[in-house]
Amino acid sequence: MIVAIDGPAGTGKSSTSKAVAAQLGLSYLDTGAQYRAITWWMVSNGIDIDDPSAVAAVAGKPEIVSGTDPEGPAITVDGADVSAPIRTQEVSSKVSAVSAVPEVRARITELQRSIAAAAEKGIVVEGRDIGTTVLPDADLKIFLTASPEARAARRSGELKGSDVHSTREALIKRDAADSSRKTSPLAKADDAVEVDTTELTLAQVIECVVTLVEEKRAGK
Repeated sequence: MIVAIDGPAGTGKSSTSKAVAAQLGLSYLDTGAQYRAITWWMVSNGIDIDDPSAVAAVAGKPEIVSGTDPEGPAITVDGADVSAPIRTQEVSSKVSAVSAVPEVRARITELQRSIAAAAEKGIVVEGRDIGTTVLPDADLKIFLTASPEARAARRSGELKGSDVHSTREALIKRDAADSSRKTSPLAKADDAVEVDTTELTLAQVIECVVTLVEEKRAGK
């Protein structure tokens, strides 16, 4: 059972995906963390992320390993745990530029497909282009949405010390970059189920997705 959960930042993808995977005994993959990890590596190694050719030239260098336990999804780069440093504002502000480089997407997409193929019990994979590009044959595709205001409130709650207005502006800018890039843009697959989370609690979103997965498993 492969479940693809896509959508822009702040819609509850990570929290929902982890909880659904844990509840249903499935593996879990945060693809955004992989793009953050390669971005962190680029920044740490002084690569000019505004130069796509410089980014492309070293896209194959870092060794990125993603854990798939929904209770504690680890991620390492060249053997070092980067779970915390990849969540900084510096990485957040640069991940769209790195993610837009075709060589980076090809490298990470290949990694994601191999992880999904190796998940014996099934897997919940969350990101922005899973249902459209990475796993177009996923058993179930879900696209989470929410208003920019709701997303900004959630995200600024996660990022301590950030204000809602600047967070909202950053999210809208990120959406524009992700939706307009030439390679694998953020988009809803034609056969995806759209779930608007604006007025829903996290528990309600999880319940909704679990129901969709169970119905799919039952062949409804």
